[in-house]
Formats: sequence, structure tokens, C-alpha cells
Amino acid sequence: MNRDDIPSVLLSNAVGEFNKLPGIGSKTALRLVLHLLNQNETEVKKFTSSLTLLKENVKFCSVCQNISDTPICTICSNSSRLQYQICVVESIRDVMAIEKTMQYKGLYHVLGGIISPMDGIGPSDIAIDSLIHRVNEWPEGELIFALPATMEGDTTCFYIHKKLDSPRIRFSTLSRGIAIGNDIEYADEVTLGRSIVNRTPFNVYSHK
Repeated sequence: MNRDDIPSVLLSNAVGEFNKLPGIGSKTALRLVLHLLNQNETEVKKFTSSLTLLKENVKFCSVCQNISDTPICTICSNSSRLQYQICVVESIRDVMAIEKTMQYKGLYHVLGGIISPMDGIGPSDIAIDSLIHRVNEWPEGELIFALPATMEGDTTCFYIHKKLDSPRIRFSTLSRGIAIGNDIEYADEVTLGRSIVNRTPFNVYSHK
């Protein structure tokens, strides 16, 4: 659909903004905007207000980088979670996917990306230093790699393992129930849950 075909400039502009969202094509964008247009003013204000409040007030946990309403997220502040077990993930969406399985009781660390030289992303561009600082304060513990089963994901695991290689730390990774190249967030709950429970020791050589 060409935005020039839309009879209102205001409607066209709104469609253009929705069209910028990932996975939203022009037809879907138009349908969403028309839906909002048909809602009463209170509902539309509630919708726009929630987005404004989200942008202005949402925080990222100062410990694990997960999304939060407070400086420290509810997972990190939960004393019943395993304090010396960290699941290393690429994104906040991965935390949500793993939590949904109800199979993991430790903490998280959100890197905010993975090492990808081809895309100009190096170790300093993601939250690796803060992870190293957290783990270096442990007496002992386990680091679980839940990164994409791709070359970039494996490269990130290698780098972190090299930085933290210590007899105090047990390194493990999700079992390969997650298909090579698949993102964690798209795995079904049963498969992801089993991959966590049946995680295997991380072996540098087996991932080469």
C-alpha cells in the first residue's frame, strides 16, 4: 500500500510511525491505526500514555541489565533465587522466554548483544565487563551460556570463558535441544525448559 493513497495526512503520518515497528507492514499499520481511530478518546489516551510512561520511567537493572521498574529488578532482588548461578543471555526477550518455562531459579545477565566483528560489535560494545565483575566476586558458582547457537554466539561464549576461566566457576551451556541458529525467544517452552534442566558442561573444543 502506498501512503499517497491514504486520504488524510494525519492518518498517513500515524500509519508511517506504526510501519516503523518490526514486523508491521503497511496494511497491518493501517489496520492498527484505524482500530485506534475507532476507539473512544479515553482508550486512546490510555494507550499513548502507557507508551510515554514506559519510555520516561522504565529502567534497566543496575546488576543484570534486565528491564525493570526499579534500579534493581525483581529477579536480582529475590533472595530465594540461586545467588551464584547466572544465565548469560543476549536480550531481555530471552529472560522472558526462560522465565516462562519455570525451570530456572538462578540469576541472569543480559549482554545486550553478541560479539560480531562483521557488524562492528566487539566485547566493549556489550555488557561483558559488568558480568566479569559480578562473577569475580563469587566464592564459586555456575555460569550458564544461553546464547544463540551461531558462530557469533559461540565466539561470545569463548571470549567470556577465556576471561573467567577459573576452577571456582563451572561453565555450562543449554543442551542442543535448541536447533543450531535458532534464537532462544522462539523456542517452545518444553524444549527450552528441557535444555535448561539438561544443560551440559561447556567445552571450548566441542563448540569449534
